[in-house]
Amino acid sequence: MKRLLALALVLFTTTSCDVLMQIAEQGAQGASNLPPSESEISTGLKEALRVGITNAVSSSSANNGFLNNSLIKIPFPPEADRAATTLRDLGMGNLVDQFVETLNHGAEQASAKATPIFVNAISKMSFNDVFAIYRGDNDAATQYLRRTTGDELKAAFRPVIKDAITKVELTKYWNPIASNYNRIPFVQKVNPNLEDYVLDQTLNGLFLVVAQEEAKIRQDPAARVSSILKRVFGYNP
Repeated sequence: MKRLLALALVLFTTTSCDVLMQIAEQGAQGASNLPPSESEISTGLKEALRVGITNAVSSSSANNGFLNNSLIKIPFPPEADRAATTLRDLGMGNLVDQFVETLNHGAEQASAKATPIFVNAISKMSFNDVFAIYRGDNDAATQYLRRTTGDELKAAFRPVIKDAITKVELTKYWNPIASNYNRIPFVQKVNPNLEDYVLDQTLNGLFLVVAQEEAKIRQDPAARVSSILKRVFGYNP
């Protein structure tokens, strides 16, 4: 009799544990099917931005990060091809090539200064900012960063760009060529200010890479490197 009772108790306990495990598993599955909470969305979006900017700044600020990336490489000002041709005709083709290389290295050095500026912008995001970005386009976060950090990035990048230009002493050739070229009737004017040109190109290149990283996290499960990213960006209603 005692043996029968003991056997019945074991079977009851085992069955109860199985039932409890099934309930727990169903509860976990049910929770994962629920939309992410407001808190999870806020945490996940900010985490996505931190991951994205870390990857973007790391790749663009690496040695030859701009120069070897055809999408963001800064060329000799395209609207000033005639100016480049003139330099080459004067036997200064190597100077043009050196100029392009040096400006791209300047862009790489400038990009390294972006991380703390981006992080500060993320810390100031409002509740409305978070949800507008979360529900926005694939580059919504990038556009937010461009709006909120553009002026500060320009201020941080400008001294680095200026130093890069000075290294190759191109302005003493560029300024008279640009000025004379702009006097020609009906031509598209070139900007004689190389700092502005390179600064704009650097910012455009950096934000292009940030946008690529943002799109990866939104679209590619492999890019969601933490549980919160998987939860927020992997949710399918």
